[in-house]
Amino acid sequence: MKVFLAIVFSLFVHTLVAQHIFSVKGNKTYLDDTVFQAIGLRCSNALINDQAVDSLINYLDEYRSYGLNTISVYLLGSRYSNIYGYNQDGTLDPVYQQRLEQIIEACDQRKMVVLVGILYWGSSQHGRSNEHYATWGQEEVNTAMRNTVQWLTDKEYRNIFIDPDNEGMAERAASFDIGEMICEGKKVNADLPIAYNSRGYPPPCADLNIHFANQTEQLPYIETEGTPSQYWGDYSKEAGLDHYINVGIYTKGKKNQQLTRTQELLDEGHGYLLASTWLQNVPPRFDLGGDGSACDPGIRWWCEFIKDRYKNAEQ
Repeated sequence: MKVFLAIVFSLFVHTLVAQHIFSVKGNKTYLDDTVFQAIGLRCSNALINDQAVDSLINYLDEYRSYGLNTISVYLLGSRYSNIYGYNQDGTLDPVYQQRLEQIIEACDQRKMVVLVGILYWGSSQHGRSNEHYATWGQEEVNTAMRNTVQWLTDKEYRNIFIDPDNEGMAERAASFDIGEMICEGKKVNADLPIAYNSRGYPPPCADLNIHFANQTEQLPYIETEGTPSQYWGDYSKEAGLDHYINVGIYTKGKKNQQLTRTQELLDEGHGYLLASTWLQNVPPRFDLGGDGSACDPGIRWWCEFIKDRYKNAEQ
């Protein structure tokens, strides 16, 4: 009897994994074989600690209420954080792995997709250096890709896609061949979608273009770091600081730029993930805040635009 119950429980748990499948067919993205338009938030620093993970998960239902269906999370974090999701040999650190598991599974329960970021190079780390991975070469980044894809495959996570190199930073700074890295991941699991995120055209083994990559007719495109123009310049960063400035604050002009670009890409059928100092500053915060003014900073104003214009059209 105990054996029978154990088998039933195991099957029950198994059915809770990989309920939803993100895929790419031609120049469109799909979720569960239905055309899917990614709309969401860049939550790149979410793995920084357990509190951040819990906070993000606690707000996922609110995100869904606004029509958001996708988030991005990076195993090397983003600017001003020390997120070391990989050991020196390219294996996943179990602490960060467990945090990412929680996020992926919580998103799957809510029919949400997760962009899993691997490399966030150079200025990603606190202190503006990547000394922790200074010894890495092509083999190490290939190994990190293979291990990540193998882990996602073993866990049977399908509500995901991979960004191998945020903004092509590692490709430029360390001369890694990201095309080779993508192809190594596809050798492990050809069905797991892997994106290209560097200026120019994607390698043949990439499944979709995101952010910096050129838009092409052959592959789908998702803007995974949508901001107003010049947002990451002097407006949000100051030399010598290890945090952002003007956190969650938007001028009228920047709001208009954000909404115009959001509408433009979504109406063309592409995906769009908003990036903001509100989400990305350390420690990250995942509540939506307010109207983006100095008195009430945040990104709720953008989420309300999404809810008003696009939620009812969500598949």
